[in-house]
Amino acid sequence: MPASKAKKLGTLFRSAIKSKAAAASSSFSKSLSSPAEDATLKHLVSSLDSDSGNHFYLFVWSPRNDVRLSRVQGFVFSVELVEFFSWISCFNAEDLTRQLPTDIFSILCGGTSDSPDLQEIDDEKYLDRELDLPWFPDLSHSAMPLRRKEVSRERKQKWTFVNTQGGRFYKLVDMCADKLGTETTIQVFDKLGKETGVKESNALIKRCIEGARAAPDEVVGEKHMHQAFKIFKSMKEQGYQLEEETYGPFLEYFVDMGMTREFCFFCGLIKEENPSSLSRLGYYEMKLWTRVDDEKKIQELCNCIESYDEGNKSILQEYYLLALCESDRKKEIVQLLESMDITKFSSPDYIFRCLGRLLLESFAEKFLLEFKACDCATVNTSNLIYSYVVGIPNLAVEDVISKFKNLHTKLEVTPSSASYVKLIKYCCDSLKVHVALELVDEMCERGLSFSMEALHSILYASSESCDFNLVHQIYSVIGRHKLKPNSETFRSMINLCVKMKDYEGAYSMLSDLEKMNLAPTAAMYNAIMTGYFREKNMYGGLRVLKQMTEADVKPDSQSFSILITNCNSEEDINMYYEEMKRSGIQFTKHVFMALVNAYAACGQFEKAKQSLNEIKSVLVQALASHGQLSDAFNTYEEIKQAGCSLEPKAVISLIEHLQSDEEALSRLLLLLETLKDPNYWLDGCVRTILYCVRHKHLRPAVDLLEQLRDQVYTDELFLEVIFDQVFSYIAESESTCLQFGLDLLHAMKEELGLIPSRKCLDFLLHACVSAKDLQSSLFVWQEYQAAGLPYNTLSFLRMYQALLAAGERQAAKVLQSKIPKDDPHVRCIIKSCKTIYLENEKEEKKKKKKKKNVM
Repeated sequence: MPASKAKKLGTLFRSAIKSKAAAASSSFSKSLSSPAEDATLKHLVSSLDSDSGNHFYLFVWSPRNDVRLSRVQGFVFSVELVEFFSWISCFNAEDLTRQLPTDIFSILCGGTSDSPDLQEIDDEKYLDRELDLPWFPDLSHSAMPLRRKEVSRERKQKWTFVNTQGGRFYKLVDMCADKLGTETTIQVFDKLGKETGVKESNALIKRCIEGARAAPDEVVGEKHMHQAFKIFKSMKEQGYQLEEETYGPFLEYFVDMGMTREFCFFCGLIKEENPSSLSRLGYYEMKLWTRVDDEKKIQELCNCIESYDEGNKSILQEYYLLALCESDRKKEIVQLLESMDITKFSSPDYIFRCLGRLLLESFAEKFLLEFKACDCATVNTSNLIYSYVVGIPNLAVEDVISKFKNLHTKLEVTPSSASYVKLIKYCCDSLKVHVALELVDEMCERGLSFSMEALHSILYASSESCDFNLVHQIYSVIGRHKLKPNSETFRSMINLCVKMKDYEGAYSMLSDLEKMNLAPTAAMYNAIMTGYFREKNMYGGLRVLKQMTEADVKPDSQSFSILITNCNSEEDINMYYEEMKRSGIQFTKHVFMALVNAYAACGQFEKAKQSLNEIKSVLVQALASHGQLSDAFNTYEEIKQAGCSLEPKAVISLIEHLQSDEEALSRLLLLLETLKDPNYWLDGCVRTILYCVRHKHLRPAVDLLEQLRDQVYTDELFLEVIFDQVFSYIAESESTCLQFGLDLLHAMKEELGLIPSRKCLDFLLHACVSAKDLQSSLFVWQEYQAAGLPYNTLSFLRMYQALLAAGERQAAKVLQSKIPKDDPHVRCIIKSCKTIYLENEKEEKKKKKKKKNVM
């Protein structure tokens, strides 16, 4: 699929998804078949040789358990399509066909947007629009409660992926560069070929230039810049549009380094590729000449502005002025200001701050009057007055406010709510709370709207400046002007009351919540409780807990942290600890620290160590999940030496992220022995088995499967799912050899006394197809009968593929005659298999003939 179509497809699909996401997600669980069933179909599809580029099949497992097939011709994967299919897997197939615009079908098929009639088209047409491509997870363990929680989290992550994809990718590039180095990272991403798009290239360029800036010497810096230029050249050759996000880092680097020749050469390249960037390049050019202090070049740029047409002239003037303002070149700024229309600028706020900084009041007043006279309205003009007055250097807060008011009066401009709010926050940043409150009164008297965000700034500034007594004045402002505070407003005010030991005022505010149609929160009571305990008033603190219960407010983690910290006995600590566990409240860092300190204060040092161990377990889990396995195991060893045990979640995290090395298997088995909880043991055991399969450790895998069989012997379905998962991994893994799968099948039958399921044999037969191993294919084919499993259409098609792949055309022809061909989808698969495998056979013959002629 061409890149343009792929991009259009991604856009159309995302627009369809956003409108129907909520409705479709409710039917999600109904639409999914079992993971192993989905994987069976996926392997049948993927075994068709995709190198031909002619056909690509998508399977749908329908409620009737029959195979459905859709074909897309000329299909080529792209980043957008991967995202497309990952989204599709979240939706029910029937809902999806109703939601997708007809344009999507058109893009996929390369034809018109009219959907085809399945009953009227022949095998060459597209046979179905139900696209429900399942994604087979790395660990299918739905019988375990822990795994269900992981799946739930994965589904939630799918919804947030698109919004956070950009930021995560830049983090990925940084992480790779930190671990591997910039050059190796580029080589890794270079393997993506055409998949490396603008976003990826820009991230790599940015990283290279950051490396050049941090280089210890010129040689290393040049090496980084060379890598950046290679990426830039690749983008240029691929026809990508060179926007500022691409060329900006280069120009900034040349400017900062004063590299004039390189700058001019690079600008020439940008102008050729992107003529529309001319005005923006002017900004960087002016920055360069101010950076190297070339008066002649600066004057040339200022003088040549008049030669541009009116539209480009205004844009160029703004960019030149922005660059000059950054370097405070007053002479050139004045020269430009005398001949420009600032009302056409896109960022006048920054210009007015500069006018204030350079004390150019005459120009400021002139431009403010121009803004007032044009269609920009008084709101923008008032904001510009604020920008100007706060830019004036060495001006006290009171003088800034006075200047703000005087300019409004002088220019006959009405102050706006936005400019007043900015002024209030400016006062709060300077901890001038009294002045800010006066501005609030002025706003309300003028009838201007007031945001609670500004009031929160005042409350925060009151706390920072220790002006706690101002809380009553703030509360009075709220009541006098009928403002609408929220729960956070009351929490902050109650906290200020407590800090000045005004508990009566704090409780008075709690009782006023009902008048404001607000409910009390745990955070409000926590503020009062903290105050009592700070004064060692244990009775008062515990009374607050009782009041919370009477008000039907449930304590949160902070509440328990406060209570545990102030316990005087081990019994009280245990009581709150158990109550917190019963309540299902998450244990936070503050709770763990409170437990450590409380146990230590009571002389229970062993329990303090155990609580510290829980903190270390969280640390182990975090280190392992972020690839810091060496540090994770070092911390684990510290926990063992202290006579403590690692939390089960941390053990699972170590098992999951452990890399292959000489000691990996022994470590995994030791970790598995530490898991006493049955659910966690099952989770860890399955992960360890998959590790053994991945690295061809047959004997440990069989031993673990035997333990697993003994553990869940009453749950045959669960055991079948595990074996299906193991064999599916063998089928889809390029590194796991076919012989390993055959040996495992033998052990399964002879040592474990288990009969393989249809899916196990399906996966094993797929591995035979991939290996083009005729003898193994025939062996597995006989195993269906040995297991009492009748051949179905799927197994016939799989064996047909195996025969063709092994070059047994006559046998394949005989088997084809036995395959039911009522379903047009089956006919399509047969035809595609013939095309692909016979073409491959012809190609091999041509190569052999050519090689023979050469010899």
